[in-house]
Amino acid sequence: MGHGAPTRRTALKAALAAAVLTAGCTRHGPSDDARAPHGGRTPDGRTTAPTGSVLAVKIDNVGAARPQTGLDSADVVYAEQVEGGLSRLMAVYATRLPAVVGPVRSARESDLELLRQFDRPTLAFSGAQRKLLPLIDRAPLRPETPDTASGAYYRDSGRPAPHNLYLRPARLMSGAPGEAALTTGFRHGPAPAGGTVTTTRTVRYPVARFTFTWSAARQCWLVSMDGTPARTTAGRRVTAATVVVQHVRIRTSEYHDVLGNYTPFTETVGTGRAEVLRDGRSFEATWTRREATDATTFTGADGAPVDFAAGQVWVVFAKS
Repeated sequence: MGHGAPTRRTALKAALAAAVLTAGCTRHGPSDDARAPHGGRTPDGRTTAPTGSVLAVKIDNVGAARPQTGLDSADVVYAEQVEGGLSRLMAVYATRLPAVVGPVRSARESDLELLRQFDRPTLAFSGAQRKLLPLIDRAPLRPETPDTASGAYYRDSGRPAPHNLYLRPARLMSGAPGEAALTTGFRHGPAPAGGTVTTTRTVRYPVARFTFTWSAARQCWLVSMDGTPARTTAGRRVTAATVVVQHVRIRTSEYHDVLGNYTPFTETVGTGRAEVLRDGRSFEATWTRREATDATTFTGADGAPVDFAAGQVWVVFAKS
């Protein structure tokens, strides 16, 4: 008996430590996340439209917009370059809807091509360049802005505009559509053989950057943006189970902002080089998406699919 008690205590400590490690890279937090109701009515009694597809939200990513809310609940986070060399995020939700997401900002032409991989997704955004609006209206998606769904959005008086617009997803959708709606082409499974030990990876835009640092203790990548550790509004570090650096062609579109800065167009249809970061290693891959309605596949040098780790995926589009 005298030797058994310490053994049990040791086993208990090990189990608790394992639980902490498992929870370290979780997407869901109690303070700024909640399951969406599966009923068809909002808290104010309005009926929501049913959806079998994902919710995509354009999220502000300048310093004044941080910390963001609901980002850690997304299944996929896309990072793209926008005007002036800045960055913006698109968070995609399928398995869980957070109570609040934001700050919400405007859409770009590249979003329309990227979202074609989903079946009529809901796109939540604050607005768009005037000449782009007709393209959004004709796109095979469900656009939702404060003009069309005012009850789903609100302004946070504690933040300056335009970095204070927030979305309540439960007022747009009757529930999370589920994992089957994630028609991205991403495969999850055991890590492939080989790879290169990687502790940190930075992707730079002209005036923005993303850094992903491997945490062996938490078994995930810690996200930093513009040199600052990214945190949720609840104070937790933003993490990713898998990071994809997808090298793409970025060209100038015909649209520009009010200052005359032309919007970059990120081409996500085609093929090119990619780096898949998981489990503290980097794996070289080739990405392929032949048509806009196709998913994106990632294959290794042997032609076999490169599987992602279970959990949130960050895809950062880098200029090839």
